[in-house]
Amino acid sequence: MSDTGLIDKDRRHFIHSALSWAEHERRGATLLESGDGIWLNDREGRRLLDGFSGLWCVNIGYGQQSVVDVAAEQMARLPYATSYFHFASEPAVELAARLAERAPGDLDHVFFTQGGSDAVDTAIRLIRYYFNVTGQPEKKHMIAVDRGYHGCSSSGSGMTGLGAFHNHFDVPTPTQHHIATAYPYRFEGSSADLIQASVAQLRAKVSEIGADKVAAFFAEPVVGSGGVIVPPDGWLKAMYDTCQELGILFVADEVITGFGRTGPLFGSSHDGVTPDIMTLAKGLTSGYVPMGATLLSDRIYRAITDGAGKAVIGHGQTYSGHPVSAAVGLEVLRLYEEGGIIANGQASGAHLARALARLEDHPLVGNVRSRGMLACLELVTNKTTKTRPDPSLGLPDILSRCGYERSVLFRAFGDAMIGLAPPLISTIAEVDELVARLTATLDDALEVPAVRDALRVQS
Repeated sequence: MSDTGLIDKDRRHFIHSALSWAEHERRGATLLESGDGIWLNDREGRRLLDGFSGLWCVNIGYGQQSVVDVAAEQMARLPYATSYFHFASEPAVELAARLAERAPGDLDHVFFTQGGSDAVDTAIRLIRYYFNVTGQPEKKHMIAVDRGYHGCSSSGSGMTGLGAFHNHFDVPTPTQHHIATAYPYRFEGSSADLIQASVAQLRAKVSEIGADKVAAFFAEPVVGSGGVIVPPDGWLKAMYDTCQELGILFVADEVITGFGRTGPLFGSSHDGVTPDIMTLAKGLTSGYVPMGATLLSDRIYRAITDGAGKAVIGHGQTYSGHPVSAAVGLEVLRLYEEGGIIANGQASGAHLARALARLEDHPLVGNVRSRGMLACLELVTNKTTKTRPDPSLGLPDILSRCGYERSVLFRAFGDAMIGLAPPLISTIAEVDELVARLTATLDDALEVPAVRDALRVQS
């Protein structure tokens, strides 16, 4: 079918995620055709450097033939196996065991989901179950940070701290609360002061609600969709310790940060944190097939198991532990470790930080921050006052357009931040090419009269 025909069908039938439906009807889709390594090819013949790994997920890059082979082999042998009624498949059992072996602490029990939102939703349901069967049914309230992202399920969207996922969806619910993100660039004071302020806010929120009513605190080791906000070293550990002291479960949402994205296999390791519950997705299968996971500590699992006794625990998903997804997950994990992809990501991530630091002098750039192969450029119209560009300027759309013309893909956040999450397989030369194209994109945006005028007015 012609591109025009496909785009027309897309407009009429395909509902896309997290955008203006009306704007998409006007604009139409960009049709992607193929990919190899860190590159994507669209239907217009443009070869695009993918600086965002699809959606934070294609860590191993495109076209890894061994992954394709194991998926095909598993699909031919056993394309589906239910996890209901005591059934299992070898790939699902092996993947659960290998995740448990590698996860921090005693996160030994794995429930597989279709993706990250399902993983968070599973965590919320099991937290409620845990407190109900342990005789603490009043513990229903949950706390997260105000720029965090925890999916867009009916329950997880309320834990997400971004307004677009709340508007007209009747969330957050009365039992869902938020405190401020640990945001070094927009905090006046030292890292120690920021950590102390976050702990104080958590304590204050718990006191306001009542410690006997708060069930859990959710945190990403690095805030993702809220602008790749990297907390100070020690922040995650301080929040974890506070939760332990207050009798609150600590949930590490590692949907983005898991599988080498921030350097180690899991982002929680940066601060040496052993969560009560961990959610995973994206890099679990590198986006090749859908899969997520919720990991429970032995303490949580044992309490639920013993509390339920012989009663059916009414949580399940048709595709939980899907054998094809699990087979892919096993091969992706092998590539991370035996194939050297985690190690490569660590080396390239260090180089990415050095290369991006040079952009701090660009007129539009207020802040450069990164951890591993996860980075952000926060753009401002006045570096001294850290003034965000006026939304009427439409800078995110300008950046996306200029980036596409320079054949580079990144995430242009709504409040004028550029998010980067290049594949972990990126070479040093490819990181340099990414930064070169990104620099050209910023220069092109600066040539737009409205952008140039905004800088002039603010200077």
